[in-house]
Amino acid sequence: MNGQNRAEIIPGLAVEIILKQDQRTGKRTRGIVKDLLTRSAFHSRGIKVRLEDGQVGRVQGLAGGQSQG
Repeated sequence: MNGQNRAEIIPGLAVEIILKQDQRTGKRTRGIVKDLLTRSAFHSRGIKVRLEDGQVGRVQGLAGGQSQG
């Protein structure tokens, strides 16, 4: 999963995102998806989500070693 297809991302999924302020460095943040914010079925830079802790960013892939809640 590359995080570009909305159908692959569901609430409760453990993912890695890039926050807006981390776009230059590429630093990834892990968390659990709470809400999907991108409405389109595909986005080239990743589907935008809100994590359970309130952080917002674009999905880059699944978080390694974690299961789907």
